[in-house]
Amino acid sequence: MKNKEMQMRPALNRILLYAKDIQRTCAFYVRHFGFACELDTDGRIAELVSPHGGAIIMVHQAGKGVKSGQVLVKLVFDVEDIESFKSQCAQGGLDFGASHQTNGYSFANAKDPDGNSISISSRSFAVSRER
Repeated sequence: MKNKEMQMRPALNRILLYAKDIQRTCAFYVRHFGFACELDTDGRIAELVSPHGGAIIMVHQAGKGVKSGQVLVKLVFDVEDIESFKSQCAQGGLDFGASHQTNGYSFANAKDPDGNSISISSRSFAVSRER
């Protein structure tokens, strides 16, 4: 592939979430998932960066017409030991739903403070899974 063609391929590096309270949403992802939060000077946009790499979560101030939890997005976090992570989160006030087993991995779901769907999944650690 030519160098110019490579430059034209987009890479997914950021995911945008709308929040009613940016600081509360940032505190949630910092506390439960270890992200670092960088607020813009006007406080209307924040970037959440994981120390483990991956996409940056951009948190924008939701407009008055935006209904919490109505956006069709789910953030999925790779976690090797689902049950241990759920226990750790429960101690900090985040309760995940039941764990589900499928195709050699497990996952569980929850919501962030703005009603956005989040999931923890051991899929990336599965020894054998259909691709």
